[in-house]
Amino acid sequence: MTFSDESYNLRIELDTKGCELSADEIEDMELDLHTLRNLVADFPVSDLHITVVHHQKARDYHVKTSLGLSGKMLFTGERHHKVHPAFESCIRKLTKKVRAYKRQMRVGEEAEKLAAGTRHDVAPLGEINVESIVQAVGDDDYQQFRREMDVFESSLASRISHWIERYPEIGSRLEHPFQVSDIVEEVFLNAFDCFAERSHDIPPGQWLESLIDPSVQALLQSPDEEYERIQFAKMAMMD
Repeated sequence: MTFSDESYNLRIELDTKGCELSADEIEDMELDLHTLRNLVADFPVSDLHITVVHHQKARDYHVKTSLGLSGKMLFTGERHHKVHPAFESCIRKLTKKVRAYKRQMRVGEEAEKLAAGTRHDVAPLGEINVESIVQAVGDDDYQQFRREMDVFESSLASRISHWIERYPEIGSRLEHPFQVSDIVEEVFLNAFDCFAERSHDIPPGQWLESLIDPSVQALLQSPDEEYERIQFAKMAMMD
């Protein structure tokens, strides 16, 4: 039995050997993944492979999980005479490992940035005319919005370049040969769309940076639609 679910950012592959799982059992397993899904939501790549093996002689189940994140593989395993307890234990272990890995990543990133003397923050190169930006959004004028946000373009492009270097596997999953400038435009387009919902407690540069990952996810999920939107926006800016 093989089951696949790619409806979430966490892609799941389930294989069974020597047994069949009911729809209710699979649904229960899905519910157990809520915390893990949230933990890996900020990873551009998160693939979970679950194997359930029934050992007839031992009369128990061996559940194994492997979670592929960007640049890291995490593994867990557990045995029990019932499937669900074994799976729950595996996911608890996996959740702890993901949390530990994320802490390790944060420590490593901060050390690297401090050593290099740079944090690659998204920051404007000039004055920000907030009033004009708000007016452009209110007028549904993307071209004016884009011109006002141009002070962030260079810094945003640099941040995206470093982001891509960190997750090189993303390039192989994109159907179109997207350039850094395309992702920059996608971020600005998404910023325009959700400007009214932004948090006023977050600096504009940090807010733009938070849109990089969802923008790339949009390119992965709807490449043709997003590519057309990007090219249309670029052509409009040339007029």
